Amino acid sequence: MQPVSLFHPAKEEIEVLRGLKSGSLTTIPARPILPPMLLTKRRTPFAYLCATNSLHFSVPLILLLTALCLAANAQEAKSSPGATDFVLKEVYDPDGQIPFRSGQAPLGMVELQGVSADPFKAEYWEKNKLHWVPETRMPLLAPRLGGVYRNIYAPSVIEDGTGWRLFYAAWDGVDTVNDRVYSASTPDFIDFYDRHTVIEHGVFMHVSNVNVQRAEEGSLHAIATALVGGQQANKPVYFSSPDGRTWNGSPEPYTAAMSDIVAVEGYAAYEQGDENGANVLLRDHGKWMLYFTNWRDPGKCYWAQGETPARFKFGSLALATSHAVNDVKHFSARGKDYYVMALHKKGDVTGAADTDKLWYSLSSDGRTFGKEILLPGAREEQDRYIFAVGFVTRKDRILGVLYGAGASERCERNRIFGYWLQKRILLTARRDYTRGNGLELEATGALGPDRQWFKLPQGQPFEGTITVFAEDGTTLLGSQAVTLQPGVVYRLEWTATEKP
Repeated sequence: MQPVSLFHPAKEEIEVLRGLKSGSLTTIPARPILPPMLLTKRRTPFAYLCATNSLHFSVPLILLLTALCLAANAQEAKSSPGATDFVLKEVYDPDGQIPFRSGQAPLGMVELQGVSADPFKAEYWEKNKLHWVPETRMPLLAPRLGGVYRNIYAPSVIEDGTGWRLFYAAWDGVDTVNDRVYSASTPDFIDFYDRHTVIEHGVFMHVSNVNVQRAEEGSLHAIATALVGGQQANKPVYFSSPDGRTWNGSPEPYTAAMSDIVAVEGYAAYEQGDENGANVLLRDHGKWMLYFTNWRDPGKCYWAQGETPARFKFGSLALATSHAVNDVKHFSARGKDYYVMALHKKGDVTGAADTDKLWYSLSSDGRTFGKEILLPGAREEQDRYIFAVGFVTRKDRILGVLYGAGASERCERNRIFGYWLQKRILLTARRDYTRGNGLELEATGALGPDRQWFKLPQGQPFEGTITVFAEDGTTLLGSQAVTLQPGVVYRLEWTATEKP
C-alpha cells in the first residue's frame, strides 16, 4: 500500500514520517477540514491518524472520504480523459565537440520544441478557447531588397511533401509598382528557400490576393485578384498547374491574360462589380467552391460552386459581413464537417477603423457561416494595418495564422507576420527563495509552429516544474519536475496512454 495524496502535492508539501517502527502509518496532510489520512493506490481511504498516532476506524468517516475520493477521480477524468506522458529531452549532437554539443537557444533563454497544436477540436474553436503564441520574428517574412518597391502580403499556404509552399502577392523587391504572385518553400517556417515569381501581372495592373488549393491527384489551383485597368475594377482570375512549376501551360512565371478571368453565372452584379481582395477557392466533396465579395454590393460574402475553378454557378449568401474573406479550411471531426473562414477588414475599401483586427467564422456545411469571432491581431506600429490573412494547416489541424500588414494604411509597406496555435507551457520555479520563489514563466514567443522561447530569470539555470496544457490553454496534459539550462534547446516527446 502506497500513500497517495488526494490533493495537489505541487501546492501542499507532502510530509512523510520516517523512522517509525514497523507497522506504523505514514501520514499525508490534507486540507484543514479533514484529518491526516492514508490512501491506497486506488485512492480509497484506509484509515486516519489522530494526534496520538493511534489507529481509529470510523465507518461513516471512511464512507465520506471514499465518496470524496471518487468525486475527485470523476472530476479528474472529466478534465483529462487520457493521461499524456511526456519526456523532455535535450536536443544535441552526440558526436559534437564538447562543450558545443547542445542545441543553441538565445543566451539566457531556452527553446522548447514539440508544442504544435493537435488535431482540430471543434469545441475549442466554438468557444474561442485557443492559445495563440506570437511569432518572435517581426516580420516573419520581409520583401527582398534588390528592387526599390518592397511590399509583401496576401499569404496562402499549402502542404508540400514534408514542408509547405507559401504563396504570396507582392512587390517583392522589384522596380515597378505592380503586384505579382510569388512563392517560397519552407520545411518549418524557420527558413525559406526558392523565392521566385509564379505569375506576372501581364495585361493587368495587379495580380494579387492569391489563394491556392491542392486537388486530390496533386495538381495546384489558384484564384487571385486582377485589377483590370480600363474598368478600374477587380475580378477573380484562375491559374492551374499539374506540377507546381507549369501554370496554364507555361513554365513559371506565367503571364496573366484576360482569358484567365473567372466566370460566375447567375449573379447579375458580377460583371460590373468590384471583387477586390476577397476571393477564396476551396475543394469540397469533389466540387469547387468560390467565396467572394463585390464591394459595389457591400456587406455580403457569397458562395458559388463549379465543376472547374474557371466557371461557377452562383449559390447564395455565406455570411453577412463588411469584412473580406481570405481563406476557408475544411475539417472532419467527430463524424461532422467543420469549415473555418478567416477574414480581415479591408481598409483601402471600407475605411481604416478596425484594420488592426482579424476574425474567423465557423460553418457545418460550407454555405452558411456563423457569427465572426476575433482572432489575435496587430501587435504594434509595423503591423498596424492588416490587408490579408491565411491559415497554416497540416493534414487534420490548424497550426497557425499568417497575415500581411504594414505601418501604412495605403497598403504599400506590408510584411508577413504570424501567430501559432500551440500548447500552453507553464514553468513554475521552486519555492526556494534563492531558486525563483515560485515564479511562473510562459513563452515570450514562438519560432515557427512547433517551438517556443522562454526567458529565464537573470539568465540562470531553472529548477522547478513544467506543466503542459492543450492548445485551448486549460486542458492539462501533464506535469513534471524539470531542470533547464540557459541557451539550450529541449524537445517534448509525447506518449499517450489510457487512464487505468
